[in-house]
Amino acid sequence: MTSKTILAAGYAAALVLSGATSAMAQAPAAPAPLPPPQVTHGAAIPGVCVFSGERAIGQSTVGRFVFTRLQQLTQQASAEVSAEETTLNTDAKALDGQRGTLDQSAFESRAAAIQVRANALQRKVQQRNAEMQRTQEKALGRLSDEIAPLVRASYQAKGCSMLVNREALTLDLANPAMDITPQVVTALNAKITQFTFDRERLDQAAAAPAAPRPAAPAAPAAAPRR
Repeated sequence: MTSKTILAAGYAAALVLSGATSAMAQAPAAPAPLPPPQVTHGAAIPGVCVFSGERAIGQSTVGRFVFTRLQQLTQQASAEVSAEETTLNTDAKALDGQRGTLDQSAFESRAAAIQVRANALQRKVQQRNAEMQRTQEKALGRLSDEIAPLVRASYQAKGCSMLVNREALTLDLANPAMDITPQVVTALNAKITQFTFDRERLDQAAAAPAAPRPAAPAAPAAAPRR
């Protein structure tokens, strides 16, 4: 393995990791409410209501808390990986600088060790990304569980006969009198403002011992021959 090879391996790992950590740092932003369209609405359709889950989350106190917390957790995971990446690149460059003073066997051995660390770090980045994905899904699932009964209650209170997803409407246009999102946001703010959650740990889940399998029943002893 030459000095160009070890540097190429190190830089390739750096490029992969930099892209991954940048992606990790981009936590989902809370959807900003759009300004009301400058249109004149027709009469509200009796029994037809609209609701926006995205706006309910983005405009509620608990929704903003969840997105802020996700950003914090993503930044923590990114900083953890970036620190290891910096150390790895420093060691790779230092090894390349020692190329003229090391024999080929020693250089190859150290280069192989750095490559092993680079591969392990790439696996860690993939795991952290998966953990953040699982964390986001779980947090948004909790939000959905909190919102669902409030949507039903607002639906019944307004006497709706049909509920339309506002995000599916063309140009997101609907008579505000048909929109139950503000009522749901008010109820959600009164119900909950935050909840505790941390990054999901896939390594701990993988390390958990499997439940012991029940022992198979012993075979009956053969009857003695007479």
